[in-house]
Amino acid sequence: MCGLMHGHLRRPLPIHAHRYSRCDSNRALDEEEPHPRFWAFVLAASLGTGVLLKSLIGAVFPVAAGVLYLSLTRQFFVARTWKRLRPISGLFIALLVAAPWHILATLRNPPYFSVALHGGPGEYHGFLWFFFINEQVLRFLNLRYPRDYNTVPRLWFWLLHFLWLFPWSVYLPAIARLSFKPIERAGRTRLLAICWIGFILVFFTFSTTQEYYSMPCYPALALLLGSAMAAGGDWIRRGTRVLSVVAGCAGLACITIFFLVRNVPAPGDISSALGHHPSVYTLSLGHMMDLTFDSFAYLRLPLAVATIALLGGALATFRWVDLRSFLAAALMMVLFYHAARLALVVFDPFLSSRPLAEVVLKSPDGKLIVDHNYWTFSSLTFYTNRDALTLNGRYFNLEYGSYAPGAPDVFIDDTRFKSLWIEPQRYYLEAYQTDLSYFEDLVGRDHLNFVATGGGKLILTNHPLKHVSLGEGIHRLSATSKNPLAKPSVYR
Repeated sequence: MCGLMHGHLRRPLPIHAHRYSRCDSNRALDEEEPHPRFWAFVLAASLGTGVLLKSLIGAVFPVAAGVLYLSLTRQFFVARTWKRLRPISGLFIALLVAAPWHILATLRNPPYFSVALHGGPGEYHGFLWFFFINEQVLRFLNLRYPRDYNTVPRLWFWLLHFLWLFPWSVYLPAIARLSFKPIERAGRTRLLAICWIGFILVFFTFSTTQEYYSMPCYPALALLLGSAMAAGGDWIRRGTRVLSVVAGCAGLACITIFFLVRNVPAPGDISSALGHHPSVYTLSLGHMMDLTFDSFAYLRLPLAVATIALLGGALATFRWVDLRSFLAAALMMVLFYHAARLALVVFDPFLSSRPLAEVVLKSPDGKLIVDHNYWTFSSLTFYTNRDALTLNGRYFNLEYGSYAPGAPDVFIDDTRFKSLWIEPQRYYLEAYQTDLSYFEDLVGRDHLNFVATGGGKLILTNHPLKHVSLGEGIHRLSATSKNPLAKPSVYR
């Protein structure tokens, strides 16, 4: 459940920028609009904001969809069109919004210009190259460095839209019954929405793509779905019946899982029951592969709430096919997302290091060290409000910036870690419990002092803490590493 929410909650601001730019262009071109200049300037400001939020595609998507729309409606070569859109003054407004930040970032991170079409270890071409060439051009060509991303199969990229738009995706066939003739405002708006959707989906079909990359076209899809639902008809009634069946089957599946795990023990936190599939973590929903049958024993309450939501929605949509069925589906999703929120609470020890950070804050002062991926333990630095060294973590997102002149010296290897670990200064190391044996071999068990563990992670320090038995701590720590179901412990 939390995986389903992940991709939908990440990027709302760029979506709003795309939506405003489409709406503004539609208002500016409307012959009945008394103030086209105002809307043309708002369109330009929206494009500039889109570039700030999402770089080049913040302008490319709206402009390309607009050009496609103007071509289909035969307005592209009409002088009145450009008089209402005011592209020259609009360009200056967009630059006024977007250029200052880009110029300042470029000046602060030289070299200023580079057109290299490759990147690699140790190479640094400045901010402008990274932001535009590497993140836009090379990513589209699947040549970006470092390659810390993946791409979903094209078929799944298209089919997953039925999941992202559920339950309203059952009404997608009804869109074909709408009128897209640009003879009145509603038809023009629908045609613009189709151009908006079509360009984005085709663009990402030929590019590297994650599951959620098509989110900028969701407002257009929502507009068309709402128009089809308002119009009603046989396809809407059939969609409601399909929704009833799908929700009912999903509800029965939740009941079945709940029944099967009712007696499964759930010691500690959910991390002890999850699998590990690092090969798919570069996908947005890759961690869903970590779910195991036993992990659902920790999700009994979310399962119960989801069951109530789905079965209630199935019954309501089976009984009603009019506006009441839409309201019932909306209520069903409100309850379902509440179940997802409850699931996120269960996953908190695994997804966050907040409980471990609280232990560190109550312990003697010391320097933080995080093992490998900085984002895995990023909440530790957030909640403690301390800087951290990164052990063997000079790769993926941080690698390019680490080669910039004057970049903080925060990346350490095993050799430097060993030298720091024997210094008088106290250090705290956060790592996965499964890596305990590696650090025992690296610095010796006698130099590892157990502080806290939870969520499959642990905190070690290089000097003993008062009122903590070192022998007991290491014994319990070893037992935890051998028995993943051992209950997390805290030592102070």
